[in-house]
Amino acid sequence: MYHSGVLNGEINRILGNLRHTDRICIADCGLPLPEGMEVVDLCVRLGQPAFLDVLKEITEHFDVEKVVLAGEIEEKNPVLYNALQEQFAGVFTEFVPHEEFKRMTGSCAAIIRTGENHPYANIILQSSCIF
Repeated sequence: MYHSGVLNGEINRILGNLRHTDRICIADCGLPLPEGMEVVDLCVRLGQPAFLDVLKEITEHFDVEKVVLAGEIEEKNPVLYNALQEQFAGVFTEFVPHEEFKRMTGSCAAIIRTGENHPYANIILQSSCIF
Protein backbone atom coordinates (compact mmCIF):
# COMPACT_ATOMS: atom_id res chain seq x y z
CA MET A 1 0.00 0.00 0.00
CA TYR A 2 1.34 3.45 -0.92
CA HIS A 3 1.92 5.77 2.02
CA SER A 4 2.86 8.98 0.18
CA GLY A 5 2.48 10.68 -3.17
CA VAL A 6 -0.63 10.21 -5.28
CA LEU A 7 -2.76 7.71 -3.36
CA ASN A 8 -5.62 7.60 -5.87
CA GLY A 9 -5.35 4.30 -7.73
CA GLU A 10 -7.08 5.57 -10.88
CA ILE A 11 -4.68 8.51 -11.17
CA ASN A 12 -1.67 6.24 -10.60
CA ARG A 13 -2.87 3.91 -13.35
CA ILE A 14 -3.42 6.79 -15.79
CA LEU A 15 -0.03 8.41 -15.08
CA GLY A 16 1.71 5.04 -15.35
CA ASN A 17 0.26 4.42 -18.80
CA LEU A 18 1.14 7.82 -20.30
CA ARG A 19 3.85 8.04 -22.92
CA HIS A 20 5.65 10.93 -24.60
CA THR A 21 3.19 13.57 -25.92
CA ASP A 22 0.16 11.96 -24.24
CA ARG A 23 -2.04 14.49 -22.45
CA ILE A 24 -4.18 14.71 -19.36
CA CYS A 25 -6.48 17.51 -18.25
CA ILE A 26 -6.92 18.78 -14.72
CA ALA A 27 -10.20 20.64 -14.56
CA ASP A 28 -12.42 22.74 -12.35
CA CYS A 29 -15.83 21.37 -11.43
CA GLY A 30 -17.60 23.25 -14.23
CA LEU A 31 -15.67 22.16 -17.32
CA PRO A 32 -17.90 20.18 -19.72
CA LEU A 33 -16.71 16.60 -20.01
CA PRO A 34 -16.60 14.95 -23.44
CA GLU A 35 -18.86 11.93 -23.77
CA GLY A 36 -16.97 8.68 -23.32
CA MET A 37 -13.95 10.39 -21.73
CA GLU A 38 -12.31 8.70 -18.76
CA VAL A 39 -12.90 10.99 -15.79
CA VAL A 40 -11.44 10.76 -12.32
CA ASP A 41 -13.92 12.79 -10.31
CA LEU A 42 -12.30 14.05 -7.11
CA CYS A 43 -14.90 16.74 -6.43
CA VAL A 44 -16.45 16.37 -2.99
CA ARG A 45 -17.83 19.90 -2.59
CA LEU A 46 -17.34 23.34 -4.10
CA GLY A 47 -13.69 24.26 -3.72
CA GLN A 48 -12.50 20.84 -2.58
CA PRO A 49 -10.12 19.59 -3.56
CA ALA A 50 -8.55 22.77 -4.89
CA PHE A 51 -7.15 22.82 -8.41
CA LEU A 52 -3.65 23.90 -7.34
CA ASP A 53 -3.43 21.20 -4.66
CA VAL A 54 -4.25 18.46 -7.17
CA LEU A 55 -1.97 19.97 -9.83
CA LYS A 56 0.95 20.26 -7.40
CA GLU A 57 0.69 16.64 -6.31
CA ILE A 58 0.37 15.28 -9.83
CA THR A 59 3.25 17.32 -11.26
CA GLU A 60 5.55 16.06 -8.52
CA HIS A 61 5.25 12.66 -10.23
CA PHE A 62 4.76 13.64 -13.87
CA ASP A 63 7.21 15.31 -16.28
CA VAL A 64 5.53 18.03 -18.32
CA GLU A 65 6.93 19.31 -21.62
CA LYS A 66 3.98 21.54 -22.56
CA VAL A 67 0.89 23.05 -20.98
CA VAL A 68 -2.26 24.32 -22.64
CA LEU A 69 -4.41 27.01 -21.04
CA ALA A 70 -7.45 28.97 -22.10
CA GLY A 71 -6.32 32.44 -23.17
CA GLU A 72 -9.06 33.99 -21.04
CA ILE A 73 -7.33 32.87 -17.82
CA GLU A 74 -5.03 35.91 -17.65
CA GLU A 75 -7.96 38.32 -17.43
CA LYS A 76 -10.59 36.16 -15.71
CA ASN A 77 -8.39 34.47 -13.09
CA PRO A 78 -5.13 36.46 -12.74
CA VAL A 79 -4.18 34.90 -9.40
CA LEU A 80 -4.21 31.39 -10.89
CA TYR A 81 -2.58 32.64 -14.09
CA ASN A 82 0.35 34.04 -12.10
CA ALA A 83 0.70 30.85 -10.05
CA LEU A 84 0.78 28.74 -13.21
CA GLN A 85 3.32 31.06 -14.86
CA GLU A 86 5.55 30.59 -11.84
CA GLN A 87 5.07 26.83 -11.60
CA PHE A 88 5.66 26.24 -15.30
CA ALA A 89 8.41 28.80 -15.92
CA GLY A 90 10.53 27.40 -18.74
CA VAL A 91 7.78 25.02 -19.95
CA PHE A 92 6.23 25.83 -23.33
CA THR A 93 2.72 27.21 -22.74
CA GLU A 94 0.09 27.33 -25.47
CA PHE A 95 -2.87 29.65 -25.05
CA VAL A 96 -6.04 28.85 -26.96
CA PRO A 97 -9.60 30.24 -26.80
CA HIS A 98 -11.68 28.49 -24.13
CA GLU A 99 -13.94 26.89 -26.76
CA GLU A 100 -10.87 25.36 -28.42
CA PHE A 101 -9.58 24.22 -25.04
CA LYS A 102 -12.84 22.36 -24.43
CA ARG A 103 -12.48 20.64 -27.83
CA MET A 104 -8.88 19.69 -27.03
CA THR A 105 -9.94 17.83 -23.89
CA GLY A 106 -11.42 15.19 -26.17
CA SER A 107 -7.91 14.07 -27.16
CA CYS A 108 -6.69 13.70 -23.57
CA ALA A 109 -6.11 10.30 -22.01
CA ALA A 110 -8.23 11.37 -19.04
CA ILE A 111 -9.67 14.33 -17.18
CA ILE A 112 -9.14 14.76 -13.47
CA ARG A 113 -12.04 16.82 -12.12
CA THR A 114 -11.36 18.87 -9.00
CA GLY A 115 -13.79 20.80 -6.84
CA GLU A 116 -12.29 24.11 -7.94
CA ASN A 117 -14.96 26.78 -8.35
CA HIS A 118 -13.01 29.69 -9.83
CA PRO A 119 -13.14 30.43 -13.58
CA TYR A 120 -10.73 28.94 -16.09
CA ALA A 121 -9.02 26.66 -13.56
CA ASN A 122 -8.26 24.10 -16.25
CA ILE A 123 -5.00 22.88 -17.72
CA ILE A 124 -3.86 20.29 -20.23
CA LEU A 125 -0.51 18.72 -19.40
CA GLN A 126 1.53 17.10 -22.15
CA SER A 127 3.89 14.35 -21.07
CA SER A 128 7.58 14.70 -21.77
CA CYS A 129 10.06 11.96 -22.56
CA ILE A 130 11.90 10.87 -19.41
CA PHE A 131 15.17 10.08 -21.18
